[in-house]
Amino acid sequence: MSTAPQPPVIPQPPAQPEAIRAALAQVAPHLVAGFDRDRAASTARARAEVSAVPLRTFTEAWAVEVAIARLPELAARLRALEARAAEVTDLGEARHVAAEISRIRNAAAEAGIRTAGGAAR
Repeated sequence: MSTAPQPPVIPQPPAQPEAIRAALAQVAPHLVAGFDRDRAASTARARAEVSAVPLRTFTEAWAVEVAIARLPELAARLRALEARAAEVTDLGEARHVAAEISRIRNAAAEAGIRTAGGAAR
């Protein structure tokens, strides 16, 4: 007998750096230092390039991480798949693992993008 998926621990935050950081602090505090490093690097790149693209890319990437982290069972499954991907030697199994990782990340990306302005781009 399978159990129903657990609901998200928190709602998906808006795709704004401060909202994403606050969400990470709640559901994945171990990721906050990486968020802060990436934010500083993206800000520096944006200034150097005189472009908002690095900040947009940063925000979208971290929105995906929150979309995953707010679902603990999904986050655990993704970590297990990533660990398996590092060890697998069979090409067929590697493709299966990569496909499942891709499905998880694509679904999370859709959730993160929906919060950016109400609709996917």
